Amino acid sequence: MTARVFVPRDAAARSVGADTVAERIAAAGAEVVRTGSRGMLWLEPLVEVETPAGRVGYGPVAPEDVDGLVAAGLLEGAGESLGVVEDLPWMRRQQRVTFARVGIVDPRSPDDHEAHGGNAGLRAALGLAPSDVVEAVVESGLRGRGGAGFPTGIKWRTVLGAQADVKFVCCNADEGDSGTFADRMLIEGDPFTLIEGMTIAAHAVGAVEGYVYVRSEYPEAVEALTAAIEAARERGWLGERVLGSDLTFDLHVRVGAGAYICGEETSMLESLEGKRGQVRAKPPIPALEGLFGRPTVVNNVLSLASVPAILAHGAEAYAALGTGRSRGTSVFQLGGNVARGGVFETPFGMTLGELVEELGGGTASGRPVRAVQVGGPLGAYLPASKFDLPMAYEEFAAAGAMLGHGGVVVFDDTVDMAAMARFAFSFCAEESCGKCTPCRVGAVRGVETIDRIRAGTEREKNLVLLDDLCELMTDGSLCAMGGLTPMPVRSAVQHFGEDFAK
Repeated sequence: MTARVFVPRDAAARSVGADTVAERIAAAGAEVVRTGSRGMLWLEPLVEVETPAGRVGYGPVAPEDVDGLVAAGLLEGAGESLGVVEDLPWMRRQQRVTFARVGIVDPRSPDDHEAHGGNAGLRAALGLAPSDVVEAVVESGLRGRGGAGFPTGIKWRTVLGAQADVKFVCCNADEGDSGTFADRMLIEGDPFTLIEGMTIAAHAVGAVEGYVYVRSEYPEAVEALTAAIEAARERGWLGERVLGSDLTFDLHVRVGAGAYICGEETSMLESLEGKRGQVRAKPPIPALEGLFGRPTVVNNVLSLASVPAILAHGAEAYAALGTGRSRGTSVFQLGGNVARGGVFETPFGMTLGELVEELGGGTASGRPVRAVQVGGPLGAYLPASKFDLPMAYEEFAAAGAMLGHGGVVVFDDTVDMAAMARFAFSFCAEESCGKCTPCRVGAVRGVETIDRIRAGTEREKNLVLLDDLCELMTDGSLCAMGGLTPMPVRSAVQHFGEDFAK
């Protein structure tokens, strides 16, 4: 019997030789299935062999390791393995909902998608009235997995109630935050789930057309999603009479030009319309006047990809996960100076310390953790003394921080936090769309002020000026680009003030 061996085609695995590993294993006589990544990036390329006990893992496997591993019994699941992948501590401690199929299925195979429960959510949704689908999402407690954490169902309810000749569903896959890669990994590893979630949204609000806005730095994700959309059309999962229903809905992929600001929903809509990516003033909100002035659902990848499970298993089952007003699971991404980086999906409520120290294994350098930035380049810097903070929306907000897209970037005790505060301003100055003065000018003045502080020029006076500038940007900026830039700056001053006095 021919051995079945699974090798990731995820960009992270391919960057360290997964394609060559797959070729050499195939040459040894195995049936090779290319999957997404399991998310244990320190083990990539991770090779899995199908056995009666489950998939047995080997990793990291370099191309030059293949012949020796095959000779030692890799194709039978023998030799020096990691054991059954599902039993590894990293996997055992997760509760995968959004990422349930990632790393398991062939992302190019619609048959594999359905064989592992795909389209169950869509079929359930098509059997319900649109308003019932919306209310199920409301009851689930699902919130946007971007910066604001706005309730997804409330947004859908607004679009459903809006009157228009055409409505749209737009997925924001412009994943530009530092330390975030879950959108990319889901699209590359299970694109049909995103398609399914967007189709459910279309049925729920009455949309006929959808767009996925993908950042240009993700060519593998664009390729995977484009192939999946074509396959979905051939199967009748997109187009006219979706799955034999009355729903007509089609999807298109659009590639951004590399502007961080297009991660903001109204800038993304401007770009989709062929204009320069600039923030729109609100109101009107996109749910009422979005793409081409029509009511538009705008959600990110993880929000939309969570919807199929909610419809398949029920809103109550999803809402039973998590804590407080943070319901369901979140996909956290560990990066930076961390021993074990990758993607970890768990119900809200795990502490920051558990994530960084227990699962991440502390720093890659072996030095003490000094700071962790959660929520991308505009997220707060938290010291090790905050490691008891639960990973949940309200708890982070009370601590002057935000979960954002779930990126967790680790720094050891060699980091200069005054330099990191300066980086926040310089990043904003570089990526601002320039539409509003507090952001456009404030970021530049912020760099200058921190430079004076670090040089020892009227330090106390400039620290007061820095705080005033942060208040102005927070209150006066048109969008979160300028409005959140003060968060990493203020947290650096609050928790690491000694770095500003050097």
